[in-house]
Amino acid sequence: MDHKSRRLLDDSLLKVWSERDDQQRLKVMKQIYAVDIVFYETDQGKAIEGHQAIDDLIKKLQAQWPPEFVFTLTKPAVINHGISHVSWTLGPAQATPVASGMDIAVIERGLIKELYLYLDDPIN
Repeated sequence: MDHKSRRLLDDSLLKVWSERDDQQRLKVMKQIYAVDIVFYETDQGKAIEGHQAIDDLIKKLQAQWPPEFVFTLTKPAVINHGISHVSWTLGPAQATPVASGMDIAVIERGLIKELYLYLDDPIN
């Protein structure tokens, strides 16, 4: 697996989910997500498909977060045979996070094809 594939999941959090400029976010999204990407937010929820649907979700979530909220990787993503994993926190930089979890991605042809979110129990 090349260096670009190893960075995809890091970039998903740091350059897509953290980006508040709509045009920049969509530009980066098209570089790292397959056109037919599928995002699984919860096991009970419906799959979210495509760039626009994921972008709409990001806008909705970011509207609920204070502007200083950012994703921080707890360590770099690791990849094994096209499956990538990264752990993260969300909250103000250099402060106690309000959420944590991990993302798992299926990578095909150098792009993220499927993305799975796993939230940890709420941080107290």
